[in-house]
Formats: sequence, structure tokens, C-alpha cells
Amino acid sequence: MMLLKKPVIVMLVCLITYNWSCQNTPKVKNETTIDYLKESKEDFDQRMNWWREARFGMFIHWGVYAVPAGIHNGFKTKGIGEWIQRHAQIPIADYEKYAKQFNPIKYDAEEWAKLMKKAGMKYVVITSKHHDGFALWDSEVSEYDIVDFAPYGKDILKSLASACKAQGIKFGLYHSIMDWHHPQAQANSEPEYDYRNHPNLEFPQFVENYLKPQLKELVDNYDPDILWFDGEWINDYTHEMGLDLYQYMRTLKPSLIINNRVDKGRKGMAGMNREDQKYAGDFGTPEQEILEGTASMDWESCMTMNDTWGYKSLDNNWKSEEMLIHNLVDITAKGGNYLLNVGPTAEGLIPSSSIERLEKMGEWLEVNGEAIYATQKLEKVFKQGEGIRFTKKKNKSDYYVIALEQPQKKLVIHHIQPEENSNIQLLGYKEELIWTFNENKGLIIQIPKDISGEIAWTFKIKGKEI
Repeated sequence: MMLLKKPVIVMLVCLITYNWSCQNTPKVKNETTIDYLKESKEDFDQRMNWWREARFGMFIHWGVYAVPAGIHNGFKTKGIGEWIQRHAQIPIADYEKYAKQFNPIKYDAEEWAKLMKKAGMKYVVITSKHHDGFALWDSEVSEYDIVDFAPYGKDILKSLASACKAQGIKFGLYHSIMDWHHPQAQANSEPEYDYRNHPNLEFPQFVENYLKPQLKELVDNYDPDILWFDGEWINDYTHEMGLDLYQYMRTLKPSLIINNRVDKGRKGMAGMNREDQKYAGDFGTPEQEILEGTASMDWESCMTMNDTWGYKSLDNNWKSEEMLIHNLVDITAKGGNYLLNVGPTAEGLIPSSSIERLEKMGEWLEVNGEAIYATQKLEKVFKQGEGIRFTKKKNKSDYYVIALEQPQKKLVIHHIQPEENSNIQLLGYKEELIWTFNENKGLIIQIPKDISGEIAWTFKIKGKEI
């Protein structure tokens, strides 16, 4: 398969010019390279500040796999949609036929960005390249992309990056370290290739001559705020490669926030790092689960609304709006972020079931968002029983009690002491609430009969944790 666009003669000319330039360019003496693996806590906290305050983002898994949508040669495949090439054992040449059909003419980047904002999301992470190796931008090192290989012929990432910037949405890119299409990566034995255990002596060449150049294109052309890696579990990829890739990406853009899948420290789907050595990466990545408690490491739960990441026409097992909002509350109370996935169709449409749920979340956040954004976990507890979660506004004495079930008559809180003569507010309810407090019984809030709303109720208290 062809991997390079440029004619050979042009590449030779460029190489000769580059060598001449290197030989005739004065070398900078005493040039200092910053070691981003030894970043100070102060610099790290400053870089992570916006991400910690954002709390809620959109994950987008979109690519060629949306064309078969879970069905290959008339057979309904098992497993998640974006893995259909492996699960159905589709040879590369046959999978490329799906790429030739990928023509999302109904894709509207502005509508997607507006939906993110309406849902209360503060950032997005979209698949620039998933494991199948197909790129959603016009790559200069490969023709296997949306512009050169597919009929659509337009740069998807460019339009989405621009639309998100217009809506104030931070832009992030998911990029797979493994590649089922490239002959120096996991493509050398077609579908039956054992990508977990089979040694590949050419993989280091793939990293230097393909993976890194494509990542440089992404940083140079789309100025992402987040780089979200995946596929690091293959044996071809090493801890040393992870350290090097993290340093390389931060050198390209020092403010980048990079997940822990850039390295080899992740403990399975639980997503947090092992403690046997120092690993690169700025945050942990629990997948399809939420930590049971809090953690000292920054973390983000990535989860689907149904059962699959990439679009699969057969998957209608949708989570309720209530579950999604409760997940957001639970994650925030534990100090994490919620990256909630959508899988657009091959036409470029986000499924209506996803839109309905996101709009409902946005309605709830319109009223209760101050208990989510720019908040932090409490020092002593994150919950009371199973039905109450706590958050605290950063650098303020504002505490939030979020009830996951509608309280009746009174709500008793044991971990927060209100300031004397202060008001307690139920967000979305105009009247002041009646409350009492003593050290033995705790805080008792009288619940009015006429409170409205659904899913979760937030009480704002100015006070202190006890």
C-alpha cells in the first residue's frame, strides 16, 4: 500500500536540501532542553487548572467503523463497534472498501459544538486516528485519511477545532498508538495478528517515522489542548517509548495535557497508575467505571451512553438521563472528570438518543452547574450514605449537598456546619430554607412541599466541613 504522498524525486530534493541546511546552519551553544518529566508541582497545577475546573467533556469515537455499524457481510458482529475490523476478522483490503464509502455529508461541526455547549460540556476529545489507522485529517505522511482515501474529501478536524473555539470549548484529540493498517505496526499478519504478544522489530521505526510525524501535524495544525492516547498495552510499545513520547509532545506544545495511556502504567480498565515506578501522564483514565473513592492522582472516567464507543446500529441499550447525571455528580464529588461518549453515524449525525440525553443534562446543569464546575472534593468525605454527594467551590466556603433522591420533609446532613445566620439555598428554588444545627443532631434542613425538579437536588451552604 502507498504510505507517502510526495513523489520520490521531491522527497530526495527535500532530503538533500535538509542535509545542506543542517551542515550550513550555525549550531546553538549551551541549548537547554526542558525536562517535562520533572515538572514542578506548581507548574503542573497551573497547567491542569482549567481541566480540573471543567469537569465535563464529550468523547467522540468516529471513523470508518461507522459505515458497517456492527454488520459485516450480513452478519451481526459481537463486541464494540470500532473493533469490527478485528472482531469480524476483516482483511485490510476489505476494510479499505468501507473507507471508500465513508462520506459524512450531513456532518455539521457547528451543530456539534453548539450541542456540547448546550449540554454544559467544557471540552471535547475526538478520535483523530483509532486502532484501524484511518485519519480524520489531511495527513502529509499517509494517504489513508478522510481527504485522500474517502469520498468526503474534507478535513473533519479542522472544521471541528474552529467550531469548538467559537463556542469556547477546549479541543482535544484521541490518538491510537497501535495501528492495524500500517505494515510496521500491527498490520503485518492481518486480522489474526496477536497484537498483545507478538514481537515486532519494525515498530520503533513506525513510532519515529509515522506516529510522531502525524502527532506533530495534529499539534501544528489544530493546536489541541489535550492529547488522549490509547493502545499502549501492546508489547511492541515500551515504558521508555512512553517517557520519550510524553517529552516529545510537551516539547511541541508545553501546555498540552496528556493522559496516562501515553505510558505503560495503567492498571487495566480501572485506569489508575501502578506504583512500582514513575510513569508519564497527567491523569488516570478509568474506562466504563467510576472510582469507588477519591484519589491523589487527577483522573477522568470515560464512559459510553449505551454499550459501544463507535456507532453500532444494533446497540439500543441506552443509559437513562438520571444515571448519566448521577454519574456526573458522583465523579465530581470524588474529584474526577466525566468524559461522556457519542458515536456519530457514517452520515455524520449524532444519534437522537444521545442528543436527548445531553440536552437533559444541560438543563440540569443550567440550574445546578455551580455545584459541578470549578469545585473540588471535600477533605474528609465525598458522600453521606448512598443518596448524598458533596462538593465545594474552589477557594471559597461554599459547600454543595447534592441529593440523588428527592428529599421529603427534612434533610439531615452530618458533615457541614453552616455559618451562623447564613442562608441555605436550594438551587432553582427562590425561597429561603429553614434550618437548624447542633453538634449532636447535625444540620437539619426543612424541605418545602412545593419544590420542583427531578433527578438531583442541590443545596448551597456557606460554612465549613466538620
